Amino acid sequence: MNQKELKELIEFLIEKDIAEFELERGDVKVRIKRAGEHTLVHSHGEPRFYAVPPAPGAGPELGAAPLTPAAAPAPPAPPAPEEGLHMVKSPIVGTFYEAPSPGAPPFVKPGDMVEVGQVLCIVEAMKLLNEIESDVAGEIVKNLAVNGQPIEYGQDLFVIRPKK
Repeated sequence: MNQKELKELIEFLIEKDIAEFELERGDVKVRIKRAGEHTLVHSHGEPRFYAVPPAPGAGPELGAAPLTPAAAPAPPAPPAPEEGLHMVKSPIVGTFYEAPSPGAPPFVKPGDMVEVGQVLCIVEAMKLLNEIESDVAGEIVKNLAVNGQPIEYGQDLFVIRPKK
């Protein structure tokens, strides 16, 4: 894997907001783990590359080469939540599914009314399907997750306008 491929991979992971990624191709193993604004790529059998320079005073390890992406786009800021809206957050890391099976209608969609305990989605983690239930009654305003995509612990999944 060359430097250009690594740069493209890092930019893709930033664009898709993926926090951790691992790739093994032959004798080359690449593991990328994002922490805040810094992205560090560990690559066995090759030098280490920094996508964003480390904090001042914390120089790269011996054998490291800096790699700064050309104007990497910053992830868009989430819209400011309206007063009184409730955010349903993911209790686990996994893969988000909006329906019980491929081709089935989603559990909920914007405009639907939900009750406490009603299933909103499924998060697959370690081959287990975990039903995520609403913790408030109200109207689904927006679905913030993408079907089939990885999600993080604490990530906002749904916006609900609670019943008054």
